[in-house]
Amino acid sequence: MVSVGDELLSGDTVNTNATWLCGQLDARGVDVQRVTVVPDRVADVARVVNEYRAEYDAVIVTGGIGPTHDDVTMEGVAAAFGRDLEQNEVVLEWLIEEGGYAREDLVEGTAHIPAGARPLHNEVGVAPGAVIDGVYVLPGVPEEMKAMFGAVVEAFVGSLRHRETVHAGEPESALMSRIETLRKRYPVSVGSYPGDHVRVRIQGEDPDTVVEAAAWLRDRVKPPEDDE
Repeated sequence: MVSVGDELLSGDTVNTNATWLCGQLDARGVDVQRVTVVPDRVADVARVVNEYRAEYDAVIVTGGIGPTHDDVTMEGVAAAFGRDLEQNEVVLEWLIEEGGYAREDLVEGTAHIPAGARPLHNEVGVAPGAVIDGVYVLPGVPEEMKAMFGAVVEAFVGSLRHRETVHAGEPESALMSRIETLRKRYPVSVGSYPGDHVRVRIQGEDPDTVVEAAAWLRDRVKPPEDDE
């Protein structure tokens, strides 16, 4: 996951897109390995996209698409593939016929995507997205991003997982030996998250195993005071 935008790095904007996308992918059993934020610089976008497309099955890039001066994502993605940006006639035709725009009203560059890329039409905005060899380029505006992701979501399929959460009224450090024993007994992954109390999340592909593992741990931890 690559999020593009100076506003994310300055703290002016919260990166809700990455959080939402991670949740959608996780629900489909897809493992997200990296979430990286880069500035509005062509070289940074190109370098990270080029590195990640070689290492992972897919890369989702959000933000920085459009014809304005700081929208450099398409240029960066094109550079990662050693391709030019070019006006896509399919995009242009869609914007005119489906979007209701007159050709002369469209800002120069609106319909430009990397050469050879498959366009993704923007159902709730203007700037198109694109798919090129496992790299999915989506808008930064959340409503536009969500709608466009819906058009490609079926490309993301993993092994569905079952989850159980055990709530503990003990310090996280005190649970470590029991969690280690749990990992040895059951083929599950375990994560612990402190807060008002500790939440231990147990996850695996077999629901019966996950339920059994959660029951084993639940019997061996002190519950939070509110649960007693």
